[in-house]
Amino acid sequence: MILNFDGIKIGFVLTGSFCTFSKTIPKIKELVKKGANVLPIMSYNAYNQDTKFGKAKDFIDEIEEITENEIIHTIQDAEPIGPKKLTDIMIVAPASGNTMAKLANDIIDTPATMAAKSHLRNENSLVIAPSTNNGLSGNAENIGKLLNRKNYYFVPFRQDNPITKPRSIVFDPEYICKTIEYALKGEQIQPMLL
Repeated sequence: MILNFDGIKIGFVLTGSFCTFSKTIPKIKELVKKGANVLPIMSYNAYNQDTKFGKAKDFIDEIEEITENEIIHTIQDAEPIGPKKLTDIMIVAPASGNTMAKLANDIIDTPATMAAKSHLRNENSLVIAPSTNNGLSGNAENIGKLLNRKNYYFVPFRQDNPITKPRSIVFDPEYICKTIEYALKGEQIQPMLL
């Protein structure tokens, strides 16, 4: 087990599954405490929308304070990530169904998808932390595509609430650091399904 991430440049992408931000942001803090240089990236929706889960500006301020880095939130600013080798590994947490569908079908029209595409050009690992209400229905095909792609790794996930949301899946934030550790070695942490 890696006790620290000293010298490791981690791109941390947040997309619009806002309900998981309160569990995801503390993991950014944990990575920083373990020595990682975290480059924060947000999708348009994550960066701009206030929701019942919090105000965008509050999330932005907190993330920038934790990482001591400005958030990348435009396609133009995300594009140089690969050419400039700004990241050793990247995680999309939460990875919304919309973002996973775009990655699975090579649709690059947000800062999140551009960051991932640019990062992958260097054959580095991309970690996906799925959080979507249609993971066991319409988005299952896209998740399957990503599971079969080189350099893609998944944070273990489970059904969110099988009674009221039977097709919803969500990653377990407690596995974020461990999944990154495994992905740095080119391995998928197991079990993937909790």
